[in-house]
Amino acid sequence: MGSERPWLASYPDGIPAEVDLEKYASIVSVLDEVCRDFRDRPAFANFGKQLTYGDVDRLSAQFASYLLNELKLKKGDRVALMMPNILQYPVAIFGVLRAGLTVVNTNPMYTARELKHQLTDSGASAIVVLENFASVVQEVVAETSVRKVLVTAVGDMLSFPKGAIVNFVLRHVKKQVPEYSLPGSIRFSEALAIGARQTAPKVDIRSHDIAFLQYTGGTTGVAKGAMLTHRNLVANMQQSAVWIGGNAKMGHEVIITALPLYHIFALTANCLVFMKFGGLNYLITNPRDMKGFVAELKTIPFTGITGVNTLFNGLLNTPGFDQVDFSKLHLTLGGGMAVQRAVAERWKKVTGITLVEAYGLTETSPAACINPMNLADYNGAIGLPISSTDACVKDDAGNELPVGEVGELCIKGPQVMAGYWQRPEETAKVLDAQGWLHTGDMAKMDENGFFYIVDRKKDMILVSGFNVYPNEVEDVIALMPGVLEVAAVGVPDDKSGEAVKVVIVKKDPALTAEQVKAFCKDQLTGYKLPKIVEFRAELPKSNVGKILRRELRDSPARA
Repeated sequence: MGSERPWLASYPDGIPAEVDLEKYASIVSVLDEVCRDFRDRPAFANFGKQLTYGDVDRLSAQFASYLLNELKLKKGDRVALMMPNILQYPVAIFGVLRAGLTVVNTNPMYTARELKHQLTDSGASAIVVLENFASVVQEVVAETSVRKVLVTAVGDMLSFPKGAIVNFVLRHVKKQVPEYSLPGSIRFSEALAIGARQTAPKVDIRSHDIAFLQYTGGTTGVAKGAMLTHRNLVANMQQSAVWIGGNAKMGHEVIITALPLYHIFALTANCLVFMKFGGLNYLITNPRDMKGFVAELKTIPFTGITGVNTLFNGLLNTPGFDQVDFSKLHLTLGGGMAVQRAVAERWKKVTGITLVEAYGLTETSPAACINPMNLADYNGAIGLPISSTDACVKDDAGNELPVGEVGELCIKGPQVMAGYWQRPEETAKVLDAQGWLHTGDMAKMDENGFFYIVDRKKDMILVSGFNVYPNEVEDVIALMPGVLEVAAVGVPDDKSGEAVKVVIVKKDPALTAEQVKAFCKDQLTGYKLPKIVEFRAELPKSNVGKILRRELRDSPARA
């Protein structure tokens, strides 16, 4: 750690500069402690059904037993999870971790192409998938290393008859479960029953073992697995816990988990941190149904909520949200993308609680900077470096810059990833010899140690908190016979923060924007789809032929 920490003078009272990194050997150690201390308290809830910490302990042990005894998986093997926020998700996460295996979180909205890459790259041996997305697994599973597919349904862990009704409606009324054929697959519930017949062997889990392969595009369009160790995640749990601990009560918190658990923000900030508090994670399966989301919030005495700017904005613009009971709410944490001042100010007006902005990356597990929780009003900063974390701003030569100057934000701390899975060259691009992670974000620091994001060094596009990488979008569109050249850029969007815009030079004069969008729909997840398609006679380029994306972003649209 660096010796100069100008932000320490601004630290809230009671927050230590360092956390005890040796207190827990693994995430499983934290889970064991919490399940012992809060065994009868609710841990996760969904559609009105609750699992206690005792339930999570028992069910995750059963799943670990199945993975080790029945599938004969070995320590370090990878298991992919492809589900939205349902009760099966935390059971699967903790079962995989207890077995000494590695979780590969997988976006259930992935296309077959995207899923195949992630399963192949990670070398996953098994996958747990919600039946709504099983047809996508069917398309690619034979071309991957996956040996076993476990299928579950939204209602499988809900009480009878509600669970059966939910499954029937999704399958036969809403038609949201496409037909699929996965010979040799097994129901997740059956796997738990099989696991219950034996005891899982004890696995020696060390702090440096990989807990999660969390995929991110980094600086290129090829998704890479950030290797997040047990030490990384435990450190970030402890760092975040001491930061919010001043106004959080052990065993009494109820956090609204609307962001998906496959996203690093919700995984750590909600699932893991509030588990450490013995709190209740209320899982929202479909937060896009804002009307239903608000109706659900009216029934929950929640104390905290996390989200991205678009989520908060969506809630504020949904009729009835101002009638929700906010009397127990004391924590609202925004991250994943920049919080807009207008949204933060309106949130404070409606709820009475400050929307506190935080900053992190997949590569930092994710929290790196957080504003003080007792912040009176939104301040436009991403906050202060959290405990056991150093941050600085560097120029292109690697020199630290003084207060007020803009450079690349760099982070050092125990939460920084071990590297990218099987990609040492890519790892070397972002992790220097001194252990600094180069974030690619341009920032400045004020005289009180608060950091502010100014711009992005990378060409990454941030859509509702999800990374979209221009290279990937361009590579897909370039496959179209009617396209000569293409460039993808991010443009401001009131709803999602940024939207994808593509600028195309036609090869076929008859090519239309509708054709481009239809082609992309089969190749890219929804948030990566171009919202704007523009045609030009040529693309702006440097003298060496590199497409100048910034010029495309800054110039007005034209035909």
